[in-house]
Amino acid sequence: MTPTLTIRGFQVFRGFLDAAAQAAMLKDVRAIAAAAPLFSPMTPYGRPMSVRMTSAGRYGWFSDRSGYRYERLHPSGVAWPPIPASVLAVWDAVTGLDRRPECCLLNFYGEGARMGLHQDRDEADFTFPIVSISLGDDALFRIGNRTRGGRTESIWLASGDVVVFGGDARLTYHGVDRIRQGSSGLLNDGGRINLTLRVVD
Repeated sequence: MTPTLTIRGFQVFRGFLDAAAQAAMLKDVRAIAAAAPLFSPMTPYGRPMSVRMTSAGRYGWFSDRSGYRYERLHPSGVAWPPIPASVLAVWDAVTGLDRRPECCLLNFYGEGARMGLHQDRDEADFTFPIVSISLGDDALFRIGNRTRGGRTESIWLASGDVVVFGGDARLTYHGVDRIRQGSSGLLNDGGRINLTLRVVD
């Protein structure tokens, strides 16, 4: 499968999910949030994140004053629900790998939410890519460099877009500057859902 465009090693598949597939996946996402409710994690610096999140899979991503890490249980003590088949099908299609992810991190961006430039480096093996799925309102996605600082590039991601970053891009800094509130009708009250699939072990 050929990406629509590639920016600094980030492979962007525009409109990978059509409207019907987005609606079906949203049902699966809501089931995840019903089993493991969204929460607002605290950063190691003592500030709550502006996004709310939960996870599916063997592990869930977590943050508090002790640092960033993966946990086997939701903060409520329940196990994370399994990753839906609709989400795993995207991983299979864009990566072609036999190895499947052990975590699907679900981030919800409401109005004013953002994600600063960061690296995803809490996983054991960086040779596996990360796959990102966008649902809902458009997001201004910023791509930096392998070290902090320097020139960055930004693109708008729309509902149904999928991004794969692996290889040299795997440890590139990236983030979300803002959400274009009301740009999508997928979520009744607006906002953006971002799913990121990760091989943890």
